[in-house]
Amino acid sequence: MPTTRPDDAPSALTKADYALLAEFRYNLRKFLGFSEAAAARHGLTPQQYQVLLAIQGYPGREWVTMGELAEQMQVRHHSAVGLVDRMGKLGLVRRTAAADDRRRVEVTLTAKGLRTLEKLYREHRDELRTAGPRLIGLLRRAADQPPEA
Repeated sequence: MPTTRPDDAPSALTKADYALLAEFRYNLRKFLGFSEAAAARHGLTPQQYQVLLAIQGYPGREWVTMGELAEQMQVRHHSAVGLVDRMGKLGLVRRTAAADDRRRVEVTLTAKGLRTLEKLYREHRDELRTAGPRLIGLLRRAADQPPEA
């Protein structure tokens, strides 16, 4: 039986539609919880781990600008600057002025930052071997049976 919206107009969404989304969100949250705990075991916040990954994973090069990092992190520029400042004090990243444009700052990983990221990558890859197939299955089910509009 279709559910109803607050205005009592009929909805094509079913209990199964909501259950699928809830199950996906639950499994995604479990993976994110794993990721947060893994970062903490290495003395990082989840955001700091994401910064390391955003820098090393940036396509085509081993550095990012502050603007690119802000975009990757989905934060404001000044928040990215603050993150980089704190991570610089921990010896995880360094910032340098670009050789071709001294106004542009390039943020790179230090050797310590790269070692930490490598450890976290391995842990995440192992976890994805278990969580990945579940998430893929849920995404396929959701894509194969979209609810009626």
